[in-house]
Amino acid sequence: MGPLEGIKVIELGQLIAGPFCTRVLAEFGAQVVKIESPNGGDPLRQWRKLYEGNSLWWLLQARNKQSVTVNLKSPEGQEIVRRLAADADIVVENFRPGAMEKWGLGYEELSRDNPGLVMVRLSGYGQTGPYRDKPGFGAIGEAMGGLRHVTGYPDRPPVRVGISLGDAVASLYGVIGALMALRQREVNGGRGQVVDVALYEAVFSLMESLLPEYDVYDFVRERTGASLPGIAPSNTYTTRDGKFVVIGANGDSIFKRMMTAIGREDLANDPELAKNDGRAARSDELDEAIGAWCGTRDLDAVLAVLDGAEVPAGKIYDIADIVKDVHYRARGMIEEAKSGSGKTVKVPGVVPKLSGTPGGTRWLGPALGEHTVSALESIGYGDAQIEDLRKRGVV
Repeated sequence: MGPLEGIKVIELGQLIAGPFCTRVLAEFGAQVVKIESPNGGDPLRQWRKLYEGNSLWWLLQARNKQSVTVNLKSPEGQEIVRRLAADADIVVENFRPGAMEKWGLGYEELSRDNPGLVMVRLSGYGQTGPYRDKPGFGAIGEAMGGLRHVTGYPDRPPVRVGISLGDAVASLYGVIGALMALRQREVNGGRGQVVDVALYEAVFSLMESLLPEYDVYDFVRERTGASLPGIAPSNTYTTRDGKFVVIGANGDSIFKRMMTAIGREDLANDPELAKNDGRAARSDELDEAIGAWCGTRDLDAVLAVLDGAEVPAGKIYDIADIVKDVHYRARGMIEEAKSGSGKTVKVPGVVPKLSGTPGGTRWLGPALGEHTVSALESIGYGDAQIEDLRKRGVV
């Protein structure tokens, strides 16, 4: 049994932010009822590489969830959601602010019959403020939150990370907020509350000392490529065989071990380089020395020397490297699960690792509406009613 066994979650949303939040909850045992449109379901079903009619991303994003089709624009569909939410612990939604209220599914309405309900609301700009009604995706949150400005090289336009990072970070804050609200409900009165997560704020929260540096010194952090400004040496270097190695030798004792290991005792014993502030002032010189050393050796040889000196270093993995890696396997991070046809598909393992009640994959993303009948039966709908709703496109 997972640690969230007995927690019922209603997911009202699509694509990334809301569904990623509920995916985490489902991985640890929560019952997640995903509401999808009868007309095609979550668009993520058709994003990127397809397999057996569904996106492989969908199989992962919707693992352990139940799929229930409901037309949220119909009064009968809205009533179904209200009845499903009446005994739920959490509702997660990522529509534009105001949409849930327009459908009669806002927090005031749902909590009237279920005062202990926790509602997680993920949106581009939050539920309040002058931008609340603007459409916002994770990419826009990354831009407004400051991440895009510092990502890339100074002589080129800003770039994005190759995944939907803004959505994922906001989703994790949604999980944290939901669990904190459940804890509050448990020990302080039994009432639920709203967890308001804005994508741009989730990204902004990651931006380290960006704000106080600007406030105190009027300093605007800029793009610096692969280096870590003000912390040295920490960079990506090219080896003789054209591969890349990331080295973080910015700890005082680590720096000394590394310089000794690569034959640069002059730098290891230089008193100006004993502390980070001195190394940061001479970071170009250090990068040149390390880069020259790496450029005369193949990647495996570089890693052997640095591992021997206990210097944090590693190659940049692609997915083929990940699948072959013994540590990934040993930690259970490459799982195998069966698709609807019974074929085996590799999916990432669950994070974090709990020693007593670990999460896991019980099933991959379901077929569209696979659990509609059972969900409706659980809230009192009979066979004739369900068939009538189906004929009229409500479910």
